[in-house]
Amino acid sequence: MRSSQEKTPIEILLVEDNEGDIGLTRVAFEDGNVRAHLSVVHDGVEALDYLFKRGDFANAAEPDLILLDINMPRMNGLDFLNIIKQDGHLKLIPVVMLTSSNAHSEIIESYRRHANGYVLKPSGIKEGSTMAKKIEAFWIDLAMLPSRG
Repeated sequence: MRSSQEKTPIEILLVEDNEGDIGLTRVAFEDGNVRAHLSVVHDGVEALDYLFKRGDFANAAEPDLILLDINMPRMNGLDFLNIIKQDGHLKLIPVVMLTSSNAHSEIIESYRRHANGYVLKPSGIKEGSTMAKKIEAFWIDLAMLPSRG
């Protein structure tokens, strides 16, 4: 059993360009009462600015977990993975692909680029709440995160 200090909310960075999917994810985490603070950026370029605390993100909280879409404008999720998994500090942040693509080639390529998981986007609020609770059960209740060590 974890101490109460370890049960504090985790910081999650959602990298997603679709406003509908952003809204569904927010509602899913709220409905599931997930102990997490969700920050959102809209593509890989903005995510890098967030992680490197550039521009508008100078005071951004470091995420404990990244939920990453694959297909986005400017910089897609796979290219983003290439960059952060080469950085000595950022590569420690777990990244879960959260995408609508079930293409076997994209699953394989995500893991080749060191994604820590691959999850299909939920189709509705009920499925989204279930997904959010499972993320909480694993990444908050069970897994030991590098940022919490």
